[in-house]
Amino acid sequence: MGHLARAVVALLIRRVLLVANPASRMGDQLRERAVRAFSELGIACDVTLTERTGHAYELAAGGASGGAYDALFTLGGDGTAMEAAGALAGGSMPLGVLAAGTGNLLARAIGIPLDIRRAVRALVRGDIRWIDLGRLDNGRRFAVAAGFGIDASMVAETPRWLKRRLGVLAYALTATRAALRAVLLGDMFLARVTVDGRTVERRVAAVMIANFGAILDERLTFGPGISCDDGLLDACLYSPRSLLDAFRIMWRLLRKNFTSDEITMYMSGTAIDVETTPARMSQADGELLGEGPLHVVVEARTLALLVPAR
Repeated sequence: MGHLARAVVALLIRRVLLVANPASRMGDQLRERAVRAFSELGIACDVTLTERTGHAYELAAGGASGGAYDALFTLGGDGTAMEAAGALAGGSMPLGVLAAGTGNLLARAIGIPLDIRRAVRALVRGDIRWIDLGRLDNGRRFAVAAGFGIDASMVAETPRWLKRRLGVLAYALTATRAALRAVLLGDMFLARVTVDGRTVERRVAAVMIANFGAILDERLTFGPGISCDDGLLDACLYSPRSLLDAFRIMWRLLRKNFTSDEITMYMSGTAIDVETTPARMSQADGELLGEGPLHVVVEARTLALLVPAR
């Protein structure tokens, strides 16, 4: 969007609903900062707190239906943001994500400042980007990525105390341990991946179904040409056979150098099925889903997401 579009977005945001997770890191302090930041911009902010899993979805759905708000913001982790995104999908109310979790994958993927005051200003004065979402069979949606293997192990094995102490670095340490275990101890699995009717089988350490192509302020890129608004999802298969292969894969992700070969493979489509042997745990945007296959379809350009102006 150009300058005119950004001005329209800012003009329309006069009252917002803030759905906040009180269990998130520094929840009370960050909530006060957010309310104060909206007030400084002349924006009325009503706050409602989540009480259980699924509550953010209910609160967001209610906030969107009444017509009282110009935008909805979440303050919490990726779970809170994605519950709200699921409620707003297919509608016109924009979603702003304020990071108060550990991973904050969505906020980091679109360059939202982690400082709450700066984030509020950046989003209120920013753009609206209509993004795709991945939808699972149970109706649950994800924005960044779902997957099996290293990323699911990272989510499952990172203890709460370590997340509170180290933040996102805790995930990095656990992911490194899981990667070494896959390569050195043979903790691999057979993945049968079907993308729009085309099926491949590979022995892998990780399979990712990516909607965003990069995380951590674009320092780490999953694969080639992945875009959150192209109407496609991307299956990324990683098959290191040795420690050297693992370093080669990581180097490619950091350097954005992608080739489909014996250690990496990329497939794009609108519907993706993944079956694993043996059954493995999966995750979506940092939330564990349980063991078993995944069937994912893309919902193209279904969510109005507030993003910082470019």
